[in-house]
Amino acid sequence: MGDIEAPGTTGPRQSVLQTILPIAKEFASSRKGQLLIAEVALSLIAFICFVASTAAAFVTAPLIEFLAALFLLFAYSTKFNERFKGFHFPLMDFLRCVSASIIFFIISIISVSKFTDGASKAAGVFGFIATIVFALDFYFIFNDLANFLKQGGDSGDEPPRTSGKAFYQIMSSI
Repeated sequence: MGDIEAPGTTGPRQSVLQTILPIAKEFASSRKGQLLIAEVALSLIAFICFVASTAAAFVTAPLIEFLAALFLLFAYSTKFNERFKGFHFPLMDFLRCVSASIIFFIISIISVSKFTDGASKAAGVFGFIATIVFALDFYFIFNDLANFLKQGGDSGDEPPRTSGKAFYQIMSSI
C-alpha cells in the first residue's frame, strides 16, 4: 500500500525538541546553545510555577524572559542573526541576561520569603537556578567582549559581527 511505511523501515528519527524548533546540532552542543536551552526551560518552568501559585503577580517576568530566550535560541540556531546586520545580537543577549538575572533574583527572593504555598516556593527555587544560568551566560559574554578589547579593539573600531561561523567559534571557545 502506497502511503503506509512498513514497520521494519527505520528512517532518521528526530527528537521532540528538534521537531518543534529547528535547532542546529552544532549550536545545540555548544556552550551558548546549552545555556540558551537551559534558560528557555527554566523560564518556562518558573512561569508555570508562578501561574499555579498565589504569587501570580510575578508571572510576567518569566514569560518575557522565556520569549526572549526562545527568540535568541531560534535566531542563533537558524543563523537568522546574519540577515540583520543593524542589530548587535551579542549586546542584546548580554543586556537580556543581565536584566533577567537581576529580575529573577528579586522575584525569587520575594516569592520564597513572602508566600507560603508550595508552588511559590518551587517558582522561587527555579528562579534562583535561572538566576545562576543567566549570570553564567552574561559572564561568558562579558569575557568574550573583554578578550576582544584586549586583542586590540580600539574605541573607533567596530567589534566584528559575531554571526555564523565566527559566532560559533567564539561561543564554543568559552
